[in-house]
Amino acid sequence: MKLLVACLVIFLVAIVAKTYLFSFRFQSPQDYAGTGPQFDLKTHLSGEILSEGLIFGPNGKMTNSFVAKMVGTWDGDTGTLSEEFTYSNGKTQSRKWYLTLGPNNTFTATADDLVGEAQGVVSGSTVRLRYEIILPEDSGGHTLQATDWMYLTADGAIMNKSEMRKFGLKVAELVATMRPN
Repeated sequence: MKLLVACLVIFLVAIVAKTYLFSFRFQSPQDYAGTGPQFDLKTHLSGEILSEGLIFGPNGKMTNSFVAKMVGTWDGDTGTLSEEFTYSNGKTQSRKWYLTLGPNNTFTATADDLVGEAQGVVSGSTVRLRYEIILPEDSGGHTLQATDWMYLTADGAIMNKSEMRKFGLKVAELVATMRPN
């Protein structure tokens, strides 16, 4: 019986380790250093950008889809990314990111629906951005911890995957493409 309990504990620890230690949120910018085409915020987040994406709820089912028209502008090391979303449920949303480049491929970002400042890192063909976002009231008004990863592909498209968590538990996921329009 003790052997069975020990095996069960080892099995559960392995599942937890796989889920947490080898999951999306434990990627590191260093994992992508020197990879693929080099992501340059000023180049790849400039001009008109079209984004299409899906939003998944905590049970893994798609809850909404969207199309977003974005416009990125830069003045030196500061940039603005304006976003106009149209969701499949008929709702619309306007957002604006304010980006500031920092040393060693880092950057910060702010937006009206963030708590404080987002922290970003560019590494190889990727960008990682971590922040706290406050959902609109009609979506519950919750504050979630978000991790965004953007992956630049060889043809210039950007694949975006985001996880949103509350109390450490994944409550939403976003997958999107971004292309020059």
